[in-house]
Amino acid sequence: MHDDFMKRENQFDGNDYQIVEYSDVFSLNGDKKLKVKNLGERSAFLNLYFLDYLKEYNIPSVFVKNHSKTELKFIKHTRFPFYIKILNIVDKRTSKIFAVKETESLHLPLFEIHYGDGKDSMISESHLIAFDLCSNEDLKIIYRICSKVNAVLKSFFERRNFLLAEVNCYFGKYEDKIFLVDDFTPRSVKIFPINKDGKFIDPYKLSSLATVRHYTDHLFNLTSA
Repeated sequence: MHDDFMKRENQFDGNDYQIVEYSDVFSLNGDKKLKVKNLGERSAFLNLYFLDYLKEYNIPSVFVKNHSKTELKFIKHTRFPFYIKILNIVDKRTSKIFAVKETESLHLPLFEIHYGDGKDSMISESHLIAFDLCSNEDLKIIYRICSKVNAVLKSFFERRNFLLAEVNCYFGKYEDKIFLVDDFTPRSVKIFPINKDGKFIDPYKLSSLATVRHYTDHLFNLTSA
């Protein structure tokens, strides 16, 4: 979870539910942060929309309902301290390693494990086991859920003439079962038009207030139409 982008409050209601508040702050590369009007409200809406949508495909989630315009309610759970980045295109790092064209579509998705928000956050399965962050069996379940999330969302965006380039998935445990938690925000969900005619904001180059707002509005419009 990007703490500056999504503020996680330690708030619980009487039924032991966890309340998550989404802020208007968007962090650029480095220490620069932008305050984008209605970003928290729209990020909450996008998570609400996609978590509800994925539930229709029997993807397990601890999401319950919206609590306010900028807050969502989840069943209290233990969150894994890492996330899975799903890539459907060749990113800059992969392009350099394997000498393939950047942004080229992949026949099979790549799953990367990331710990923390730094540039060098990628870790291996061995790290998870060595530091007791996750069991082999839990990771197998997480990968299965990721495969299904990716297939469902790829189809969702393709029907709207967009390619899902990347999405980050966070997970938690409740009563020894693994559930999808988030993250379906403008920072995590990266899409490109299948037909690249005309102008479109590159989600990998959100560097100003205007580009963040434009891309966020576009995701919002796709899901609220």
